[in-house]
Amino acid sequence: MDTALKSSWKENINKSLGINPEDAKLSKTYLFVSFTTLLLGGILGLLQGLNRAGLLELPRWLNYYQVLTAHGILLILVFTSFFTIGYFYAVHSHTLGGLLPHVRKMAWVGFSLKILGLVLAVIPILMNEASVMFTFYPPLAAHPVFYFGLVFYVVGIWVCAFGSFIQVATWRKKNKGQHVPILSYFGTGVFVLLFFSSIPVAIEVFMIIPWVLGWVETINVMLSRTLFWAFGHTLVNIWYLTAVSAWYVVVPKVIGGRRFSDTLTRVVIIMLVILNIPGGFHHQIIDPGITESVKFLHVFMSLAIGFPSLMTAYAMFAVFERTSRKKGGKGLFRWFSKLPWGDVRFLAPMVAMIAFIPGGAGGIAQSTNQLNQVAHNTLWVVGHFHLTLGTTAALTFFGVSYWLVPYLSKRVLTPAINKLGVIQVIFWSVGMIFMAGAMHWVGILGSPRRTSYTTYFENATALSWDPYLLFLAVGGTFLMIGVLIQVYAVMHLMFFAPKGETEFPIAEVEDNATPTPYWTERWGMIIVIMLLVVAMGYVIPVVDMIINAPPGSPPYSPW
Repeated sequence: MDTALKSSWKENINKSLGINPEDAKLSKTYLFVSFTTLLLGGILGLLQGLNRAGLLELPRWLNYYQVLTAHGILLILVFTSFFTIGYFYAVHSHTLGGLLPHVRKMAWVGFSLKILGLVLAVIPILMNEASVMFTFYPPLAAHPVFYFGLVFYVVGIWVCAFGSFIQVATWRKKNKGQHVPILSYFGTGVFVLLFFSSIPVAIEVFMIIPWVLGWVETINVMLSRTLFWAFGHTLVNIWYLTAVSAWYVVVPKVIGGRRFSDTLTRVVIIMLVILNIPGGFHHQIIDPGITESVKFLHVFMSLAIGFPSLMTAYAMFAVFERTSRKKGGKGLFRWFSKLPWGDVRFLAPMVAMIAFIPGGAGGIAQSTNQLNQVAHNTLWVVGHFHLTLGTTAALTFFGVSYWLVPYLSKRVLTPAINKLGVIQVIFWSVGMIFMAGAMHWVGILGSPRRTSYTTYFENATALSWDPYLLFLAVGGTFLMIGVLIQVYAVMHLMFFAPKGETEFPIAEVEDNATPTPYWTERWGMIIVIMLLVVAMGYVIPVVDMIINAPPGSPPYSPW
């Protein structure tokens, strides 16, 4: 049996019988950690919201900034990265004929490194020796073990990224001249961004470690913040690209339709990869020491992400309308009624897409110099963040879990769990309207971010925030109920749902679709262009920060 025939045979067997049990175990373990983290982070988020509204006094052994740091690390970094890696390794297994044994081993090594890094980072947080928040900006200094934990976590991500690259490269070698299956193509883009964007934050951590150990007296605060946001800005779009993969490929299949265009889909991925990393300075618009020209360049790069987003909006709503009209939908808007609103696999990502409209608009506002001056250090930013990660990304991940988890577990989504999922989406949506809406509004009124509840000695302005902070707490309570329902649904689908076969939903392109040009497979060229764009955005300002370095700062540990 020649290699091509053997590869095709393996793919057909995999598609007909389901995922390899060893691959399924790997992805299920990643997803189990992801949703366990969601539960823990949700509990901390509720404590945070109740405290911020003045309704809960935290015990003396647990301060607000510990909770804030742990909440950020667990949900922003751990929940998302474990889900993304588990999801895309399941994608590779399904679409590329099963994981290679050494790739599977690399994924387990990456898992172990990430768990070790998580434990090392969490221990000092619990001891109140790392209450530096998710951004860990110097001159705030944590216990050195916290930074060692971050090192292990980043290395774990790199191992998983290279495992993905090896898997895709091996498939391409065996299938010369063919296009990488679209979901694995998405995975390649995500892991390229994960690897390259984590390099700056790794450099930052290696700057911080000798500083907190006392080997050097000061640190370049401006440079460290810049290195962080080269990673932090891209991380947001990594979640977005992961969510978009489900929007383009899975959702059309769920509603009984076809994909809009394979070429457009791949061009969107390429644009998001090339344009993503530059843009970090738009998070530093109010930072001194950075020239206006550099900030404007990064604002332009940030706004450029809007183009592939608009292409995605057009493609998705075109798919919805075409599919609905084929099912009898008529009128300018009545075709919406033909969409499967009672199917949580559609409802969750659909609400996520809708939430991205105000979320994206808020991002544009924050990238504008004058508006950023008003909103930057207020709860507006936190509200925006909960619309993008907490709704657009999280709800899409939730929707994916209702078919991915039973697929991996060889179980089925029952009508009862589907209905529970719909209820969960409703709770989540209502909770986010209350919480993110209150955060946006009270942010406009000047309520600061990153602070526990205070009235500033009964100041009238601060007291005027209280009604809105109460809505924040109500929203957080609804969201916590949503977390409990979601975690219950995932664990039920993983261990207790009826046995059976669940489809891995991948929509085909339209019958009359034009062929996809092969230049879209030139990842070497794409990465070179990406690095050139990164150099355009970062080389001159970073070199200037090093040559004309500010005095620097010693470490501070206020808690």
